[in-house]
Amino acid sequence: MANCVLFCKGYGMTEAAGGISIRFDQAKSSRLGSVGHLSPAVQAKIVHQVTGEHLSTNQIGELHLSGPLVMKGYIGDNKANSGAFDSDGWLKTGDLCYIDQDGFLFIEDRIKDLMNHNGHMVQPSELEQVLHSVPGIADAVVIPFPHEELGDLPTALVVREQDSNNVSEKDIMNYVADQVAPYKRIWNVIFVDSIPRPPSGKIMRRELLRMVKEGHGVNTMGDIDLW
Repeated sequence: MANCVLFCKGYGMTEAAGGISIRFDQAKSSRLGSVGHLSPAVQAKIVHQVTGEHLSTNQIGELHLSGPLVMKGYIGDNKANSGAFDSDGWLKTGDLCYIDQDGFLFIEDRIKDLMNHNGHMVQPSELEQVLHSVPGIADAVVIPFPHEELGDLPTALVVREQDSNNVSEKDIMNYVADQVAPYKRIWNVIFVDSIPRPPSGKIMRRELLRMVKEGHGVNTMGDIDLW
């Protein structure tokens, strides 16, 4: 009989003493994309990241937390505290999330990673999910390249699979455009050998943007070895 390994997926942050939610049993693990149910010691609400309106189930907004596990504040740093808590004293996580009708928590993106393209908010993780479904792409990250009039231009750093050099910039841009709203389309594609990530696996979009701007700029014609 083959051995089975059950992977757990959870969500936490230092300001909430680590564990906020976890998905640990077979039933919960079947809910793909979820980080499980909230810890009994944590209260949560989803609010609109601009208006602060309290949102309902399956609506994406910023996750706010309260409860005995949540920190009281940063010692001696009133400025940091004013940005970390809402007017009711709930901790603002900075994460875009939603909670479904069964109480499962889903993490969508970081608010600071949202791109503002011509007045429209664009989630880079949504575009990355589409890019990873493109045949011939091994890895991809979307960064916000600044434009004087349009704001952020969604720009894709793409690692092609071995023997997939025939996948072109035009192919990728057309594929994504067919899957998303017009304002979410990819404006530039930069082919790279690899996409650097820290040990945590976190995507450092602003750092990648800095490397592109300082090292090579954006050239949409041909392959560029950035690293």
